[in-house]
Amino acid sequence: MNRKFLGIMLLLIAAGAIFYGWLGGFSGTTVTSTNSQQLFVAGKPFRGHTKDEVLGNTFRQVAQVLDEKQLDGVPANIYYNNPDEASDTISAFIGVLVPDTTQQLPGGFEFRTVPGGRQVLRAEVNAHYMLAPNKLYEALFNHAEKNNLKLEPFYVEWFPEDKKGVVEVPVQK
Repeated sequence: MNRKFLGIMLLLIAAGAIFYGWLGGFSGTTVTSTNSQQLFVAGKPFRGHTKDEVLGNTFRQVAQVLDEKQLDGVPANIYYNNPDEASDTISAFIGVLVPDTTQQLPGGFEFRTVPGGRQVLRAEVNAHYMLAPNKLYEALFNHAEKNNLKLEPFYVEWFPEDKKGVVEVPVQK
């Protein structure tokens, strides 16, 4: 019985590792210094606790807008602070990265423009959007610390594909 249990456990661990790898959990993150491009995000503002039900509802509304093709774009978020440093309170704009501001917005949505031409650190990873943020932010913060860079409290993240994530953070001068 112990051998059978051990065999089942090993199979489950192997299956979990394969699934994690398939999601991109073992993918490396690249961090580069570049100039940002102007971006347009259509979405909804949120300010509150990370466990607030309204935050989850906002993410679901954005997903529904994308599923129903009410907007042409990909999931994107703007964070105006680092929740790790703000007692789990965030100031954010949850939405869709769109090519321009000519699209008709769904009810309750508004546009935000992210200015271009700023010096930013850009992190990219080939991982599912559920795993990507942790990998992206960890790589950004490690790179900034290693290179003695100060980052502005302004994070723009978007997910151009199911298994790709991008974050840009302006570097303080």
